[in-house]
Amino acid sequence: MNKKDIANIRKEFKLDNYRMNIREIFNVYVKKESGEIYHQVCQPFQMLEQETQELFLANFKKVLTGHLDAKLFELKFRRDEDYTTQTILFEGIQAESEDWQDNMIDIVGKMFAHAVYEFDTVVTFIRGEYRKPTKKRNQESEEGGDDEVYANPFILCSLNKTDLPKKALLFDYIEKEYKSYHMVDPIINLDSPMSGFLFPAFNDNAADVNHILYCAGKVNQPDYTFIEKVLDCEDIFTAQDDKDCFGFILKEVIGDEVDSKVISNVYEEIDRVVQESQEKEESEVPTIDHRDIERILKVSGVENVEAAKVEHAFKSVVTDEKHEFKATSLVPKSIKIETKIADVTINPKELKNVKYITYEGKRCLLLEVDEEVVVEGFRLESQTLFNGN
Repeated sequence: MNKKDIANIRKEFKLDNYRMNIREIFNVYVKKESGEIYHQVCQPFQMLEQETQELFLANFKKVLTGHLDAKLFELKFRRDEDYTTQTILFEGIQAESEDWQDNMIDIVGKMFAHAVYEFDTVVTFIRGEYRKPTKKRNQESEEGGDDEVYANPFILCSLNKTDLPKKALLFDYIEKEYKSYHMVDPIINLDSPMSGFLFPAFNDNAADVNHILYCAGKVNQPDYTFIEKVLDCEDIFTAQDDKDCFGFILKEVIGDEVDSKVISNVYEEIDRVVQESQEKEESEVPTIDHRDIERILKVSGVENVEAAKVEHAFKSVVTDEKHEFKATSLVPKSIKIETKIADVTINPKELKNVKYITYEGKRCLLLEVDEEVVVEGFRLESQTLFNGN
């Protein structure tokens, strides 16, 4: 799934929406530490009070919110295994009401067989149908829109912690006195899902039952046990993993010291690859392998780049020699240069305007700018430190 696919689904989670028909909601309350199910209830989503519906809809949007490969991950199911989560979910989509509940309880069992929490949790499943028009509505002919739609059944899951309410002081208008107020009922934290998933994944308006969209609780911190043991999916690389591994490969090939212009050229070349892919409106994210790294380093001005050296560096960092880095993960949005005196944040493309020099025996950071510098409302005076050389 790309970010457009995810955004299209997320925006449909709203009240009384024909394009997002949520048929059933199944809540399972699980006790802390023991992992035992304390209560479970399944009911038509439309039977919930409107305010309750709104709270859950906001929660479902949270499950589908975040950057790809940082908080949201499209995972591939492992093959050649018996009764996997893929099978459970696929059967659950098609099953009768009672049977689909049994399927979801199987998944809850897998969740708490591999995790112990210090707080009670609530696992929420919804089953419904996502509809998307095959084409935009023509205002003149009044054709298109909801006249013809792609209709795909789905299951979405959200795992949420419970919080104990805090003691509070309230004012009793009738008795005209202040009283302590303390509820004992746990509060379900729907604002920050611990994890969740959407099955199946959707690509180009079609359901892909071989993939699932997984939501991590925190950015760049996926639960690998959840991915492997609960979802039965293959290992993944986060965007940060890709970025770190790529950096290690560059150091292996270039060395620890490098001209700022070279690094700037590397980022510009990778960004060019991304931009070309977007201009062609390609659905898949462009990737970079060791051969691409060799080419990028050569055009960026790195000397003595040899294919064998790049391939060796690649294999020493990445265990899978067929691994391909996602180009969108390799270019940081900004680069922070930290010194004891000051921190400077710049666009990666502007690294070529930064020089690390020695002047009169002192190390200096030279930043080339093409406009006046204003500090606290004052324009700084320009000084000429040297000429020519």
